[in-house]
Amino acid sequence: MILLWVVSYRVINPPTTLYILSERSHLGEVERQWVNLDEMAPVMLRSAVAAEDANFCLHTGFDLNAIRTAIDSGANRGASTITQQVVKNAFLWHGRSWPRKVMEALLTPFVELTWSKKRILEVYLNIAEFDEGVFGVHAAAHRYFDTGPESLSASQAARLAMVLPAPKTRSAISPTQSQQRRTAMILDGAQLIAKDGRAACFED
Repeated sequence: MILLWVVSYRVINPPTTLYILSERSHLGEVERQWVNLDEMAPVMLRSAVAAEDANFCLHTGFDLNAIRTAIDSGANRGASTITQQVVKNAFLWHGRSWPRKVMEALLTPFVELTWSKKRILEVYLNIAEFDEGVFGVHAAAHRYFDTGPESLSASQAARLAMVLPAPKTRSAISPTQSQQRRTAMILDGAQLIAKDGRAACFED
């Protein structure tokens, strides 16, 4: 049954997620509006990939090099790919429980097998949380910059991508100095993956 659910989202836009429902119950309302990938500024796509999964076009669901780096450095985060985050956000629940991690590990390669990279990125940018109660790049662009996702500048896109790992504690409007440095790194990273071909799978 869950495999049919996963396959259906190749063409059906996720109407909501367990986490969005939870936040709506907690907050009373959330901001979210679906927007197609071709209605997002290309620099937003590159910025999200540069920030969260620079090898997105090269792996099949798991970035083994990132996993090794995270283990070697003792990091708690940083090895999760965009595909893994889509699986967690669209089909599972948040938390660090082993059952969730096992299901994520099983579903991630299935998503990579049945969805295109463009579709994975499209779903990701429509269900990711950018602020408390703000889901998807459409709501984030309007909330932070009073503009549509198609009109985001490189700087604005990098600032939105910067908040993705911790949307409740980071701000695209008033970033700290460390967050400003992170934004600058994302700007550079977005330019780099455009030049070296690591954006080809979602820009061709």
